[in-house]
Amino acid sequence: MIYVLLADGFEEIEALATVDFLRRAELPVTMAGVNGLEAIGAHSITVACDCMAEEIENIGKDDAVVLPGGMPGTLNLERSQTVQNLIDEANDEGRLLCAICAAPSILGHKGLLDGKEAICFPGFESELYGAEISRSKVCRDGKIITAAGAGVAIDFGMEIAAEYVGKDTAAKIKESLQCL
Repeated sequence: MIYVLLADGFEEIEALATVDFLRRAELPVTMAGVNGLEAIGAHSITVACDCMAEEIENIGKDDAVVLPGGMPGTLNLERSQTVQNLIDEANDEGRLLCAICAAPSILGHKGLLDGKEAICFPGFESELYGAEISRSKVCRDGKIITAAGAGVAIDFGMEIAAEYVGKDTAAKIKESLQCL
């Protein structure tokens, strides 16, 4: 299961374009609400979540945790002990951790980017403690995928999907979306 964690104030494009891409790849995706079963995005779009984040019991061997950015969504994700526990569990189990926009700062604050290549929304680089800042808009280093922001949400979703369906299939999905 790919868990996309939605806290109030999340960036809608980053979350929903990623979920859409992953579902087009026929991957199991659960949108988990951090503040309730409805999450209100940074631009006042309300999204019905599939479950509450607290209901996620164990991060399995094929699972991933995805953190959309946005403000104050990133801050709300970071304040949640449930989110912190899910990140720790995914990291401890060597599972895929994905963050876009400001959300890589959460991984940076936890020391998970130390010695890794990562990217974030411009201005948050100092929060990626110990990371080598990438010049790429989407960056993968081991089991961590980071991305710069809303404009690369499709590419972010594609990189996550490639983990499960392969790069060729992910590229075909992107092509079908008329992305250049």
